[in-house]
Amino acid sequence: MKDKELQLARHATLRQLQIFEAMVRHNSFRKAAEELFLTQPTVSIQIKKLSEAIGLPLFEQIGKKIHLTPSGRALYKVCCEIIDSLANLEVEIADLKGLKQGQLKLAVITTAKYFTPRLLGLFCQRYPEIDISLKVTNREKLLERIIQNIDDLYILGRPPQNLAMMFRPFLPNPLVIIAPRTHPLVGATNISLQRVAQERFIIRELGSGTRITLEQLFQRNGLDLNVRMELGSNEAIKEAVASGLGLAILSQHSLAIEGITGQVAEFEPVTTLDVQGFPILRHWYIGYPTGKQLSVVALAFLEYLQNEGKQLTESPYY
Repeated sequence: MKDKELQLARHATLRQLQIFEAMVRHNSFRKAAEELFLTQPTVSIQIKKLSEAIGLPLFEQIGKKIHLTPSGRALYKVCCEIIDSLANLEVEIADLKGLKQGQLKLAVITTAKYFTPRLLGLFCQRYPEIDISLKVTNREKLLERIIQNIDDLYILGRPPQNLAMMFRPFLPNPLVIIAPRTHPLVGATNISLQRVAQERFIIRELGSGTRITLEQLFQRNGLDLNVRMELGSNEAIKEAVASGLGLAILSQHSLAIEGITGQVAEFEPVTTLDVQGFPILRHWYIGYPTGKQLSVVALAFLEYLQNEGKQLTESPYY
């Protein structure tokens, strides 16, 4: 048995195990190739070589779907143990090196892209030898990354209720209603929600935090939300609003703000409305799966956000 194990260790490479783990996690040759910056043929070849090293097939195709064989499931369990052990080793090595070197993998919700690069820039100035990996994606894909434990830390505006995670608020996230600058309500004060409900709205995709907030607000007040269009990005929503297609609710961080008065910059094609109950004050949260062993770099970034988040809100840009 020991000879067979040694034979496997000699013929199966760590890279092949990494490819196999990504293939199983995504259940897709294409997605595994994209994650590892490889071509699909390369992934297929390496999986084939790994199967030959094992001496048994790792996958079987039933209809159009690919399933793990018993030997594939056994190998996947070992792969996860090896990858976890290597991740823990990286954490220990980074701790030994202190903050002079290391890597931070950060994934953020789409709207957080408006302020995250600035925070990262200041952090990197303080620790120039640290490598940063930043992934910007929508809420649904961010939750998938959390489940798969791909990153060190995650930033989002509404913590998920069904995942075991530790979250810390670090930055206010005011939500505002925007309109084209030529809208008749621009300049009006203390506009009632009932009046706003007469307008048509541009909203984000299903599951978006701003969409859920708007829907719940209208429901609590017994109002119908008149949706004209659903769009998947803040930029597209601002363009649609500027074109006169409707109003929208967005994070104030997605708008260019000038001066200590917090006025929307003149070059923005939209502006905020003075609506009763707005802005709605929420928070940005940074979190990680419960029980995750954070590196010294990740811990330093958490502490940094707790301190720098407040300073960011006092910046003339916000």
